[in-house]
Amino acid sequence: MTAGGANQVVVLTAAGRSAVASLLVDGPQARELIAARFKPLSGRPFDGYPLRAVVVGRWGGPRGEEVVVCPRADDRIEVHCHGGLAAVSALVNDLVQLGCRQLPWTAWLRLRECDPIRAAARRSLADSRTLLTAAILLDQYAGALHRGFHQIEWAILDGKLGQATATAEEMLGRAALGRHLVEPWRVVLAGRPNTGKSSLLNALLGYRRAIVNEQPGTTRDVVTARTALGGWPVELADTAGLTASCDPLEAAGVARTQEQLRTADAVVLVLDASRPVRPEETQLEVALPRAIRVHNKWDLAAPRVPDSAALCVSALTGAGVDRLAAAIAIHLVPDPPPSGAAVPFRPAHVRVLAAVRSALSQQDGVAALELLRRLIAPRTGSTPSAAAGHRSLV
Repeated sequence: MTAGGANQVVVLTAAGRSAVASLLVDGPQARELIAARFKPLSGRPFDGYPLRAVVVGRWGGPRGEEVVVCPRADDRIEVHCHGGLAAVSALVNDLVQLGCRQLPWTAWLRLRECDPIRAAARRSLADSRTLLTAAILLDQYAGALHRGFHQIEWAILDGKLGQATATAEEMLGRAALGRHLVEPWRVVLAGRPNTGKSSLLNALLGYRRAIVNEQPGTTRDVVTARTALGGWPVELADTAGLTASCDPLEAAGVARTQEQLRTADAVVLVLDASRPVRPEETQLEVALPRAIRVHNKWDLAAPRVPDSAALCVSALTGAGVDRLAAAIAIHLVPDPPPSGAAVPFRPAHVRVLAAVRSALSQQDGVAALELLRRLIAPRTGSTPSAAAGHRSLV
């Protein structure tokens, strides 16, 4: 039996071992292809099941792989099987032998999703690392970003260019957040040698990532690790202590630290609370005015009134670490968007919004409308039926 190139099989879940894997059979002969290998446990023919039914059965015979099949549309059927490479490969190979063409899910998306914003949101959702960022991307997929662009469009058509500009400015204000829904914020821990930066990194992560030693200068290179703080994806960087040194290795480490500081989204300046403040640390505070100041080793500090502008933390005991994590999250995202807010999450969205703002500043509503409509116009050549079944996995 051959089905021709019009039918595709797409693996929806990520490669590797997992509890469950999901495939999609897409094409005019999807039901026929599934019925050739799938036998429901009920004994009823698969062709007799309605759309959105959840059908349990076996693939390839009475002793075959147990699977769950869900017909989402007459030409689009999901197959859920045990996770892992062997089960998925067996099902895909069977369907290819029947005449299906295997497609990467991103290629299938380009063919089936006519809305460029929804397609981009789907791709970004696959790369999101936290529930919070996934929820924001899901809002964009469900129409939040479209509504934002349409609000600008309608304001221009009503002659309210000031209102259109204000909406564009509000959306541009969320551009940094949108960029970091997938790409983690970069947070650098910096300070003099032996202030406990590596211990603090480990405490924030909840596991030992950096080597800790009482000898100053233990960290010579940048040590990074990814985590989530306040629901936001973050890459923490432990850096070499900032000090003047004639040692080539230490000097190279300091140069790498300086480079990290130039590109960081946030800096945590770690000070040693167990000893008096040194002039070099005061100079660092002046050089890094926007840094989050942390007095580490507070458990070893002499009794004194804490600096109200700094956080008192003990990486050893864990005291104050939760407050530091919360402070970093607030520093990165001081004004989280409300549910359903429009968040531009791709560079193209930000470029168009900036160009629209520029056009509006010149009172050129026609140019602004053209920019907006080019961005949100459906792609030609895609199949719109995919958008109709957005409650399915794809």
